[in-house]
Amino acid sequence: MVCGYGGDVLRQAVVEGAVGVFDSGVGGISVLQELVRELPHEDFVFFGDSAHNPYGEKDPKEVLALSCDIVDRLVRDGCKAVVIACNTATSAAARQLRAKYSHMPIVGVEPALKPAVLAYPHGRILVMATPLTVRLDKFQTLLHEWGGESQIVTVPCDGLAARIERGNLDDPDMIGLLQRLVGSYAGSVDAVVLGCTHYPFVREQIRAVLGDVSFFDSAAGTARQLRRRLDQEGLLARREGPGNVRFASSCDSPKELELYHTFFGLA
Repeated sequence: MVCGYGGDVLRQAVVEGAVGVFDSGVGGISVLQELVRELPHEDFVFFGDSAHNPYGEKDPKEVLALSCDIVDRLVRDGCKAVVIACNTATSAAARQLRAKYSHMPIVGVEPALKPAVLAYPHGRILVMATPLTVRLDKFQTLLHEWGGESQIVTVPCDGLAARIERGNLDDPDMIGLLQRLVGSYAGSVDAVVLGCTHYPFVREQIRAVLGDVSFFDSAAGTARQLRRRLDQEGLLARREGPGNVRFASSCDSPKELELYHTFFGLA
């Protein structure tokens, strides 16, 4: 385990030629799980900026500054590609990061509205996302392009990502929070778009509140896009054995990395 913030600690976690993955905290681990399934021979380093969590309730300029600092470190320490495993950070920083690092793959995530609309073209679709993700232009453009004839209901889930960061996902207060956020939609929606990478970890808790609904998130599509970009650039790992996964955090606490490993082990 590697824990801490700053060049020395992150550098210890990075294997030369690894894929860097970052999020404001544990949420991006839901994306990391899919990346490892899709690309089992790659080395990955996951950086969780838990000291500054949650991004989804911050000013966009602050999210941009935090994201750029993390990616600068990942690139400087030898990563060959970066996955922005955070919807808010993708919206706030992906364009600038791709312009700065045009020579390497920078892959982001976005709410999986398109596949949800294609699956339920006339259905009622609930989009759960952070307040900032909902406000930024990227989501509004996505909503305009793919709203179609479906009825899209957007819910800014203030406080949910921060609660997930604390773990103990089956505690009564989690169900209570979800009841307050989306309980009024129980039995009235066909599908739920999990528009924050934290939210897949409470999929079953959301189902307990809403009933039998279909879920859509961006992890699998992000993993396929990373494979395509690595293949295009001739950067796919050539080894036959499995790659390594390492963790680092801006929260200087061994318990934080233990939490990361716990979330990584969740199916």
